[in-house]
Parts: sequence; structure tokens; C-alpha cells
Amino acid sequence: MRHVDESEPLTEEKWEAIIGNDESYDFKFFYAVKSTGIFCRPSCKSKPPNRGNVRIFMNAERAIREGFRPCKRCKPTGERLPDHEWIEVITRYMDHNFAEPLSLHLLAEIGHGSPYHLHRTFKKIMGMTPLEYLQRIRLDHAKALLKQPDLSIAAIGKRVGLPNTSYFISLFKQNFGYTPSDYRRQIM
Repeated sequence: MRHVDESEPLTEEKWEAIIGNDESYDFKFFYAVKSTGIFCRPSCKSKPPNRGNVRIFMNAERAIREGFRPCKRCKPTGERLPDHEWIEVITRYMDHNFAEPLSLHLLAEIGHGSPYHLHRTFKKIMGMTPLEYLQRIRLDHAKALLKQPDLSIAAIGKRVGLPNTSYFISLFKQNFGYTPSDYRRQIM
């Protein structure tokens, strides 16, 4: 069975409504952001999306059928996104962008929620804070990269989003009980 794209063209008028948070366009169309997997009403006060990542839908059901989830901030369906699904959106983003500089504020913007609510909900669902989760991802990737003898410890730290080499080494030792160099010697 062939998939049918249910999105509409992004006109200049719709783009202006999105970046201007124009309430008069609410429920006339919805916009989804490919990079976050979330859809919103035009009046949503979230950070303006990259125009190239925007898809337009004439109703919420079409956006949902295309795999987008409703925004926690503007609630385009009138319902709240369940916490587990919201945290899944955030963890998926962290899993794919771990090497970037990520802050709680940025993650809250991406997830269309408040930093305080994100921190509390993340900890409740994941059993750790967003920072602890991010560090775990980064350190797991660092372990895999340490199997490549041609990469320096500093280069590995940079690749996983920990450009301060001494911090990277101390965080690695704190989590695994040995330095990255010691780990590399053990596995080589």
C-alpha cells in the first residue's frame, strides 16, 4: 500500500501566521516540525521552526496520521500529550543530537514545555535527570569510539559533545571507575 502525503503547501501567508503567532489562523491549519515530530497551532509561542522543516496540515487528525504528536504547550488537539510520549520525543532528540550543546531550556523549547516541568517529568519517567541521561548517551558513544586507536581522547570528547578534555576524563572515570586511556588499554 502506497503512503499518501496529507500535508499542504507552506504559503507565505501561513509562514507569516506561524512566525507571528497569529491566533486568527488557529484551527484553520496546523503546522508540524519534522525535526521534533511535534505539531502546533499557528499561535503557539514556541521557538520559530526552521522553515524547511515545516509541514502544513488542514486538521490535527492528518498530522497525527503522519506520525506527528501534539504540542505540550499549545495543545492543538485540546488534549495534553501523555508524559511518556512527551519524554520519548525528548529522549529521541537527545539520542540523535547528543554531540550538540544541549541545555534543559533548549530541550524544553524543543518539547514545547517549561524547563521545570520537563526536568520533573523526565526524572519521574526515566529515573534520572535529562543531564544524567545525556551524559550516559555521550559516555556510551565515547566507549565505542575508544575502540578506534587513531582518535585522541580529546577528539573523542569533542565528538560526543564534551569538548573540555579534563571534564570528559573525570566524568568518564566517575561513571566507569577508570579513565578513557585506562579503558582503551583494557580493550586493545
